[in-house]
Order: sequence, then structure tokens, then C-alpha cells
Amino acid sequence: MDFLRGGVTPFDGFLYATLGDDRRGNAVSVLSALARLGLDPWDEAAALSGLPRGGAEARLGDRLSRFRDVPGLSAEQGAILQRLLSLLPRDDTGREGADLVDRVRGRLGGTGPLIALLLLILFLVQTLVLGSSGSEG
Repeated sequence: MDFLRGGVTPFDGFLYATLGDDRRGNAVSVLSALARLGLDPWDEAAALSGLPRGGAEARLGDRLSRFRDVPGLSAEQGAILQRLLSLLPRDDTGREGADLVDRVRGRLGGTGPLIALLLLILFLVQTLVLGSSGSEG
């Protein structure tokens, strides 16, 4: 889905990381999970990046515990949290992403919410199409 990104951001590794497969067998990314929870993925990534590791772990853990679309997520949440937190960017001064929010907003030009909405619409259309054609009788 490179055509939807609009450029590379410091949060891409984190946002496009896979959480696991949903009940239909589709891979679910962090970006998709955050969007399905009604959160702006880039704002959330920036906020997590600006927190100390313990705070980021608690906040992301809370978010993921509310996300029920990936059945195996709760069983593997600790390992997944550690993997995801390692993908959050740090700037070259050693501070976690506090200044990255402005850089990302400048690069994306405010397209982050639009991209998340488009991905959500794509998911809903796919669900409707596959859900209606797979009826068993």
C-alpha cells in the first residue's frame, strides 16, 4: 500500500507492523487497529514516542487490550508490546519522538486521518463483499 503513504514517516515501522490475523485471516497492522479504535494513528504514534518506555508500554497496552479483532493478541500481548515499542522512533539527541510530531505533520500535510479513513472504508467494503458472497446453505 505504498501508494497510500504519501511519503516515509518516522513512524512507518511502528504503524505498519503487524499485530496478527483477524478472524477472517487478514493481517492487521497497528495503523488499522488504532484507526478501528477511533484514534488517529500518527498522533498516537507520536504520543507514544514522546513517553518514557514504561508510560508508552502502559498506554499501548491499554489500547491493545481494547482491540478484540485479533484473537491471539491478548495471549501474546507482552511480546507484541516489546516488539512494537522497539519500532518507535527516537531522534538523534536521544529524546524520544517529542519533536517528530511537527516533522510528520509537515510531511503528511494533514493526510494521516484521510489515509486512516480510506483504509477503514476499504476494510468495510472488503468485509461487506466477502461477507455477503460467503453464505453457506
